[in-house]
Formats: sequence, structure tokens, C-alpha cells
Amino acid sequence: MLPPRLSDRSRRKAGRSAVRARQERSEVKAKVASGQIYLFDLFGDERDSIKRMKLADLLQAVPGIGSKRAELIMARSEISKSRRLGGVGRRQIEALRQEFLLMKNAPREGKLLVVSGPSGVGKSTITNKLRGDERFWISVSATTREMRKGEKDGIDYHFVSNAIFDEMVSTNAFLEWASFAGARYGTPRLAVEQALSKGLNVILEIELDGARQVRKNSKDALLVFIEPPSWEELTTRLIKRGTESEQSTQARLIRAKEELSAAAEFDHVLINHQVDQSVSELVSLALR
Repeated sequence: MLPPRLSDRSRRKAGRSAVRARQERSEVKAKVASGQIYLFDLFGDERDSIKRMKLADLLQAVPGIGSKRAELIMARSEISKSRRLGGVGRRQIEALRQEFLLMKNAPREGKLLVVSGPSGVGKSTITNKLRGDERFWISVSATTREMRKGEKDGIDYHFVSNAIFDEMVSTNAFLEWASFAGARYGTPRLAVEQALSKGLNVILEIELDGARQVRKNSKDALLVFIEPPSWEELTTRLIKRGTESEQSTQARLIRAKEELSAAAEFDHVLINHQVDQSVSELVSLALR
């Protein structure tokens, strides 16, 4: 037997109720994120839209709690991942309170930001502006390419041989690694993990293939794509840089077209019109 069909009026009413419920949930999460509402006050909220909110979603609205930490808190409190707010019992609420007390006394883990974009777009210029900022740590990649004039080992890159790079790959010492323009680049895993555990916001300035690896392996990472103001501007920057042969420059331009088409894979896109503005926008994303 088929269920009774709703009238147009009933459908419109149901649609309005659904929209209102989404608005209420969105407003609640925004207020939790800004500190206007304390999470534990919501367990007594009688609105059906709030009772039906998933606890995991609400936990992630709390500053300093990402998806992994939310999962850990719920597991320790013996609460199902699918549990909704209205279904959380008193014993579980008290377990949550204890987890929050522990969290307050624990150091806040930093945020992992992945900055990517085509060669010549200004990634290094932007990230270098944050060196010396006590809130940030700029990861230094290892590479097999030759050192360029003016570069310093351990500051610009860790310049290593192919044999050492192979050994680091075999021992899983890289968070990600990729080949680009005839050389290999990789992010040393241990240094990143240590910086994050100290509460520093870590910035990885890496290529597209590496960013995709981080997305797959680190769900809490924030991926930021840097775009040039125009294709003409990018071409001019690469040519004026003068660090590549004509053949290498053309290869980078071909690669740049592929990279620009992948911008939609990232969480945020910053157009690098002006370096200081791009730096401010990146800082804002990190400190949200």
C-alpha cells in the first residue's frame, strides 16, 4: 500500500520547516564557534531541530576541535558517532564534561595548512612573510634538485642526494612526496608532527600532487590554492624570475595550466593581487 500523497500546501509547509531547521542548526553552530553559546547548555534545548543535530557536527564547531579530536572525545565518552543531541544520556554528558576539562589543560594542537599553486604565483613570497611569527611554523621540504644561487640548506630546502631521498621514502619519513620538473620534493613527517603538537600552525608550501596526498592522509588539513591575477601576469613572473632555462619555463607553464584547473579541489582559493593582503587572508584562515 502506497503512503498518502502530500498536498501542495503540506509540501510547502514541510519545506519551510526544513529550511527553518537548517537555519536554526546553522545559527547554533555559529554561536558555539564564537563562544556565545556553551555547548552543554544545548542538551536542554527543546527545539526538535536542535535535538536532531548530530553531536559530532556540534563538537566540531567548538574552537580547537577538529573531526579527529571530536571522534576521540566521543569514543572516550562511549558515544556513538551517529548519536544526535537529544539521544545523549546524563552519564554520557558527564563523561563529555570530563573530556572538556582534560582538553582545557592540554596544549592546543595547531592547524595544518597546505599552500599550493603554479610556479611563479608567489607561494614562497607569501609564506616567507610569516617566518618569525610565533604562531606559525613553515615546513622546510627535502629536495633532490640542485641548490640555486642565494639559497641556503636547511632554510630554503633540505638538499639531499637521491640515495638519501630513497631511504626516507622507504622508511615512511615523508608526510608526502612528489616529482616535479625533474627533481623530487618531500615534507619530513616528524618535524611537522612535533610543531603541531606544540600548538603551532604549520604551513606546507607544496605542489599539487603533494597536496592531494595530504588531503588523503590528513583529513583535518586546510588546503589553500594561490591563483595569479591573470595568466599573462603568471607568464611574466616566470620569465622575469630568470632561474630556469627556456625549456624548463615552458614546461612549468604547461604544468601551471593543469594546476589551475585543479583549484576547485581546495578548501579556499586566494588570488595573489597583493602579497600583504594574501598574507592577511592566510592568517585569517589559520586562526578561525
